[in-house]
Amino acid sequence: MAQTSVSDITPDYEAWNRVAARADEAIETGRASTNALEMLRVELADWRQRFLDAQDINRNAIETVQRQLDALGPAPEEGATEPADITAERNQLEERMDRLREPVRKAELSFTRADGLIQGIDAIIRARQTREIMEFGASPLNPVHWPEGVAALGRTFSTLRSEAISALDNPVQRDETMNNIPALLVMTVIGIVLVAWGRRWTHKLTRRILGDEPGAARWIVGFVVSMGTLFLPLFGVYFLIEAVSSSGLVGLRGSRMLDVLGPLVFTFLLARWLASRVFPAQEARTLPLNLSPESRRKGRFYGMLLGAFASGSVFLQQVGEISQWSHSASVVNQFPLMVVCSLLLLRISRLLREHVRADAAIEGEETYRSRMTGILAFLMAALSIVVPVLGAIGYFRLAQALLYPSLASIEVLAMLLVLQRVVVEFYVLVTRNRAGATESLVPILVGVALVLLSLPIFALIWGARVADLTELYARAAEGFVIGETRISPTIFLTLAFVFVLGYTATRLLQGALKNTILPKTKIDTGGRNAILSGVGYIGIFLAAVIAITSAGIDLTALGYVAGALSVGIGFGLQNVVSNFVSGIILLVERPISEGDWIEVGGVHGNVKDISVRSTIIQTFDRSDVIVPNADLVSGRVTNYTRGNTVGRLIVPVGVAYGTDTKMVEGILQEIAEAHPLVLLNPPPAVIFRGFGADALDFEIRAILRDVNYVLSVHSEMNHEIASRFVAAGIEIPFAQRDIWIRNAEVLGGGGVEPAEDKLKTNDVPESAVMHPSAPRQRDEPPDMDGDADGDSGGAGDAR
Repeated sequence: MAQTSVSDITPDYEAWNRVAARADEAIETGRASTNALEMLRVELADWRQRFLDAQDINRNAIETVQRQLDALGPAPEEGATEPADITAERNQLEERMDRLREPVRKAELSFTRADGLIQGIDAIIRARQTREIMEFGASPLNPVHWPEGVAALGRTFSTLRSEAISALDNPVQRDETMNNIPALLVMTVIGIVLVAWGRRWTHKLTRRILGDEPGAARWIVGFVVSMGTLFLPLFGVYFLIEAVSSSGLVGLRGSRMLDVLGPLVFTFLLARWLASRVFPAQEARTLPLNLSPESRRKGRFYGMLLGAFASGSVFLQQVGEISQWSHSASVVNQFPLMVVCSLLLLRISRLLREHVRADAAIEGEETYRSRMTGILAFLMAALSIVVPVLGAIGYFRLAQALLYPSLASIEVLAMLLVLQRVVVEFYVLVTRNRAGATESLVPILVGVALVLLSLPIFALIWGARVADLTELYARAAEGFVIGETRISPTIFLTLAFVFVLGYTATRLLQGALKNTILPKTKIDTGGRNAILSGVGYIGIFLAAVIAITSAGIDLTALGYVAGALSVGIGFGLQNVVSNFVSGIILLVERPISEGDWIEVGGVHGNVKDISVRSTIIQTFDRSDVIVPNADLVSGRVTNYTRGNTVGRLIVPVGVAYGTDTKMVEGILQEIAEAHPLVLLNPPPAVIFRGFGADALDFEIRAILRDVNYVLSVHSEMNHEIASRFVAAGIEIPFAQRDIWIRNAEVLGGGGVEPAEDKLKTNDVPESAVMHPSAPRQRDEPPDMDGDADGDSGGAGDAR
């Protein structure tokens, strides 16, 4: 069916040639109006989209023939031969490939021509807009133009009055108006009531809903109700406009002015509502800006006036175009409103700077948000000075092009600020976590999405045409080509959607294995974790492959790019790849598992987590050590609890010389056998290690049921040993050292008797016993001649 419908999507190239010829002529002459060029551009964009779609003609057939050619292999080199039937088959397939690709090449050629024509039209339109904005005209400060501006206003009012008088003079129109008086009165009364009291009613209802401490749900309801201050007066204005229009007293120009009035009133009401949200009179919980109540009151007032004067200035501009005012008359009538708008903009910028100072005082430093607000305040202040100056010297269109888009952009920024608060409240409503709402990633991501969605609005505000945005969309939809595959946003969305489905299915499978299937098996914890990790890696890999193939991306084309980058990536990421492979080896062989007590690189601890790149070991002081997996595979690792938790304990004990060694051995054997964690098969043993420098050295050697309790068992045995030795009168010695002093008279001065005389008063050499905390000198006993280190010693030398 797809092949038979080729003729339905094949463009009419004869009609296209006529449109292209007309476009070429319009671009070359440059005499067509801007509206005519815009219409021609729309037509060219439609043709371009047709040619883009036509590039997929015969795609399936082309892929099939290409696979057949690949199966046949390349043509033989010169001088080589191959069977005649294969040569004939290859020639037939190549001829068919040429026929299939002919409409595709024709569509690509026409697409290129249409795209070039569109770019030519865009260049002409942008050049015209630039010339119009930079046009130098009359200065509103020149008194010569003032009478012309006043006369233009008078002519407009006279025209409106003459249209109303003409309608009243018409008997048919007068009778129709009299018959519609009841309906007109009802619409007028409703309009006046909504305009006069709608905002007041909404304020009362909003305060009643919010109360003193509103929750997220009440705040959201109050926010929705507060929009009544925007829409109720707007409905009232439209009722009044409809009443005036239905009266029949408005002529053609008056009707056009009323059509312009409604949107501008909405702009004013929106500015007033946004000012009330950005500078609220009362806020139960947080304020958008750190301002005092008096400053917030000024902000609401300035925002309302700015919306009113900006709307009035645009209305005067539209009235001038409808009434066909001259440029000098329009400049004179609009310049005072422009100056007032600039002054109000300057006042609001001062409020923003006040917020920046207050925020810096509270936070102690300038935050990113305050920095951005300060930049915005600076730009607003600069704009409030530049705009009146440009308008005064004669660049009035440039001043308008700077002022009104800036005001509209400020409204959009205020709307984004309000919507961000709404997003936070919705997040609090769903999660019930107000404390973490400001730090959570979800509201931030939603705020970023809102900013991205607002970019087209900013582009339109600053003079971008709808055609420019559609052109960007067309460029994005066109995508780019890699090999024989075209990558477009549709392909990206398909790829992302399929991958998310595969990833979600993988996580669900892992959850089912972890909670339902694996606990019912006899697999240990390490094996379960290895299975879960392997299922996760395989599932993600399959999800990526299925997503790529579902999107229609040719993996062969990407293989060339990957091959070209593999060498550089291999050198740069060789350690990462080594750790990755080592992680897979650890998960498959499982020399260590989560919960094992291991030693690697002098670090003791329990294995906390094994990932594909590294392993986390939690030491006994509760600090996490991240060890690359390559160190665990290629290095020396001691696993104390591999397979079981049985392990050996050694407790060294020293007793004083002269103690009955057999009694000591019996006491230590009883202590070891009495502990509940000591295995009796094999039984514990007491070893008499030898004669130390200060004590007789013994050791208790026992096998524990759980080596993880080796320290606590060691401590408990030491307590029991100390208690039993005290009861048995066995002394645990401490280190002692004899100090031999030569030439004591030198150390003590001339009044000290000679060392020889002092030694005569004792039967043994004088010794001084060191404090028990002194370091043991087991490897350095005193020499026979009394020199501690074998030196001959000199005057004043002490050991």
